[in-house]
Amino acid sequence: QPVLVGSGIIGPRALRPTLFDLTADEWEATYRLLHEVTDRLDRLHRPDGYTVGWNVGTVGGQEVMHAHLHIIPRFADEPLAEQGLRYAIKQEANRRLG
Repeated sequence: QPVLVGSGIIGPRALRPTLFDLTADEWEATYRLLHEVTDRLDRLHRPDGYTVGWNVGTVGGQEVMHAHLHIIPRFADEPLAEQGLRYAIKQEANRRLG
């Protein structure tokens, strides 16, 4: 992607709706792949950090109902550097009304 250079996802081959549905073997494979991917990204792009995360359920931001882990290399010269996973949801505009 032009904005998120080097970003991607890791997901099981078997259809699993959320990360909570992964088998122990799928968790282990995801862990191994995460390290392989970040090792490669470190060599290719030399990011200054990473944002890594899962979205679970529609309200949690999941748009594709198949478990997948987002890996996003981050760079110090980005306009939103240092704004991680929680940045948008920590805004006052997101405060619950109840």
